[in-house]
Amino acid sequence: MDTPSHRPIRSFVLRQGRMSVAQTRALANLLPRFGIPYAEALLDLDQVFGRSAPKILEIGFGMGDSTAKIAQTCPQNDYLGIEVHGPGVGSLLNQIEELGLANLRLIQHDAVEVLKHMIPDAALDGVHIFFPDPWPKKRHHKRRLIQPELVAVLCDKLKPGGYLHAATDWQEYAEHILAVFSAEPKLVNSVADYAARPEYRPLTKFELRGIKLGHGVWDIVFRRV
Repeated sequence: MDTPSHRPIRSFVLRQGRMSVAQTRALANLLPRFGIPYAEALLDLDQVFGRSAPKILEIGFGMGDSTAKIAQTCPQNDYLGIEVHGPGVGSLLNQIEELGLANLRLIQHDAVEVLKHMIPDAALDGVHIFFPDPWPKKRHHKRRLIQPELVAVLCDKLKPGGYLHAATDWQEYAEHILAVFSAEPKLVNSVADYAARPEYRPLTKFELRGIKLGHGVWDIVFRRV
């Protein structure tokens, strides 16, 4: 009888959507230009972007609309997005080309492994985690991305003074995130509890629709001490 293999911890559950023709073409033609292949070797981020500038990491950018907008409106920063789902990667690749974004690169791989093997310690000026899957059912809470172990790793990757910014539209998940961030000794809250939405984070269509219906959105912004 074969011994079952130990399943590694993942930062996602793969639920691949249908790829459009444009997204499929982007993965074939644009990922070699704007993507960074996964490898167990530390990146020189200044070399990747060809300059010395603040480096911001985004974990799970979805379809990439907000990511592209942030990179477009903040050209003084360099942005590295991590996403596993092909349709989202293809969508953002097309936006990078259409908008001529020289300050945005992508890695299509599990964020936990990228952090472990590719991101040097004290290399990041900020980390964005916007609207991660809330896994609302209690039995699924263990699947949530934001857990103490990941936050500890992110602290290692942040420079002193760097920020960790999460946003969610699930109040119970917001409370969980606030508790996890507050329990990390290398982080300090930028405000008393929840932060006002920073200007750099654009409102999504989904978010605007929710606000009109009276739904809440919570931004949690902590600093690395």
